[in-house]
Amino acid sequence: MFLTHDEEKMCNGEYGDTVRKSMDILVALGDIYGAEKFVDISSAQVSGVSYKTIGQAGLEYLEDLASDKSGYATIPSTLNPAGTDLDNWSELGFPADFASKQTDIVNAYGQLGISKTCTCTPYLIGNVPRFRDHISWSESSAVAYVNSVIGARTNREGGPGALAAAIVGKTPLYGFHLDENRASTLIVDVEADLNGADFGALGYAVGQVVGDGIPYFKLNNVPTNNDLKSLGAALASSGAVALYYVENVTPEFDTIALSNEVNDNMAVSTEDIKETRDKLSTASGYADLVCLGCPHASLEEIKDVANFVCGKNISNELWICTSINIKAAADRMGYTKMIENAGGHIVQDTCMVVAPIEDMGYESVGVNSAKAANYVPSMCGLKVIYNDFENLIKFD
Repeated sequence: MFLTHDEEKMCNGEYGDTVRKSMDILVALGDIYGAEKFVDISSAQVSGVSYKTIGQAGLEYLEDLASDKSGYATIPSTLNPAGTDLDNWSELGFPADFASKQTDIVNAYGQLGISKTCTCTPYLIGNVPRFRDHISWSESSAVAYVNSVIGARTNREGGPGALAAAIVGKTPLYGFHLDENRASTLIVDVEADLNGADFGALGYAVGQVVGDGIPYFKLNNVPTNNDLKSLGAALASSGAVALYYVENVTPEFDTIALSNEVNDNMAVSTEDIKETRDKLSTASGYADLVCLGCPHASLEEIKDVANFVCGKNISNELWICTSINIKAAADRMGYTKMIENAGGHIVQDTCMVVAPIEDMGYESVGVNSAKAANYVPSMCGLKVIYNDFENLIKFD
């Protein structure tokens, strides 16, 4: 890689050991992927936050970086979900030892200058890049959203790489940062009219076919941003999709998306959607825990659930996972009170995938997220029921 004089000083440790270690990671990535140089980035989003996923070794690595005090995030940077609600873990039944370790992890990130707002939807809480900005994000659903819906540019980074980029404000220039790697590879003709959890089912089905390719969707109906959030999360979990296009909806669908000839086509019927929805469930009937918000719920999604449960008594345990920022807005709007009066909870900072729900007495989890339906059985060992939230929430 070509390095500027300032970048060489970073590599040589003249800005401290944390910056040097960060540059070591980024130069190695650049060499592996054939990057010719670095590019300045405007924001970072860092995964590897839950104690469930990074463990004691990850905590010690972060505390070692933070203790050096020679490196600090130089650009706006946010964290992925943690393994607990950082403020209300005890009331929700999270194990105390786990919660203590989780707090240590988040505090170490905070010492490195990463905002302790733990969410997989940073674009809902102010970490919003501009069109064609270069960034370094690592949460798979956020990568799909920011590349596709906003039109910024990031690879699907690992947690250490995104943290290193946050500290030096740069990332290697390769992959989805370059126009030539952003052309679509599969045309998807969706013959079904989609609603609710259908978007997740569509993403799951297409992700299995396209792998790490770039699908171009032709839809019958216009999706909302929440629909696109669900679609991208599913694409990124069943495949490794970091970028997709929706005709007449997402940026550059009529320019870069079609810059190369696409020879592969896929048709998705109403029956395909139904079959995928059925396949995503590993159980049926009543869910002990209904867990919504994967990716983290928007204020509009919380409003819909609040109106649905208002004045009723929920018989399942209900969690709606979101960020501390969106929960504060839900508190002010009265949605939190409506949900709590019905017996549910708005849970901040965490989600069902990275929380230790398998140690909290639950056996089956109801989800309206194809990503969660894909990951909960393997990461938590629990059965899942996939459906729209209106069919998952039960009342006395």
